[in-house]
Amino acid sequence: MSRISAFFTGWVLTMVCASSAWAQELPTPSFPVPWQLNLQTPASPVAEQLVEFHNFLLVICTVISLVVLALLLWCAFRYNAKANPVPSKNAHNTLLEIAWTAIPVIILVVIAVPSYRLLYYMDRIEDPELTVKVVGNQWYWTYEFPDYDISFDSLPLQDDEIDVAAGQHRLLEVDTPLILPTDTDIRILFTATDVLHAWTIPAFGVKLDSVPGRTNETWTRITIPGKFYGQCSELCGINHSFMPIVVHAVSPEEFEAWRASELAANDNTPDDANRFAALIQE
Repeated sequence: MSRISAFFTGWVLTMVCASSAWAQELPTPSFPVPWQLNLQTPASPVAEQLVEFHNFLLVICTVISLVVLALLLWCAFRYNAKANPVPSKNAHNTLLEIAWTAIPVIILVVIAVPSYRLLYYMDRIEDPELTVKVVGNQWYWTYEFPDYDISFDSLPLQDDEIDVAAGQHRLLEVDTPLILPTDTDIRILFTATDVLHAWTIPAFGVKLDSVPGRTNETWTRITIPGKFYGQCSELCGINHSFMPIVVHAVSPEEFEAWRASELAANDNTPDDANRFAALIQE
């Protein structure tokens, strides 16, 4: 029986080591680059719709800016003192006043309809396949999987712990990243233990406040495997800029292997580890 337990413990340690190895090799499909002009590459349905809505608003803003610029130029050239020495004495124009009142209202309605639709789409998921709870602390994150009794802290790496050769980035790395599966509807719950924080992953389109004494909720469905970065986006104190977020998005099979290793590691006892070491020596 002791050999079986030792073998199981060894398998767990092997899985943990293997997990660390492939995690370092994950690509970063959505990472900002110098002189980038657009948003980060979306990696969830919500992020994709946010990018589409952003592009839609950009077209509207561009059209409005061009129309206003054309009106300003027309007024400057058509009604300056030289071209129009005798100014008009008209004080009111009913049609014009109706137009400049109605057109902005129509524009706002055109913006509001898709905006509210997207807002409700981002709100919550009806039947989540996985729930993760994010707890903001000064100044690190705690992650919990309520359905599996898994909980751990994610602390930022110091400058002397950053391995640039391995592709790590200063102020963005943590000792224990959050592991999430791809192609899975994930409910994310947010709260905090001290002050306001905001868990933000641009590639997921997730940015929500963590409020002490309150639980906020949103969801995501990661469509691209890889390593994703984020940061706290709510001014939370002196080390606000040192609260990075790292998410490793892996396949559902790899996530299940990680979950099993975490559960097994929680159940291990020192005697199991000693027996495993003894078995290795044999």
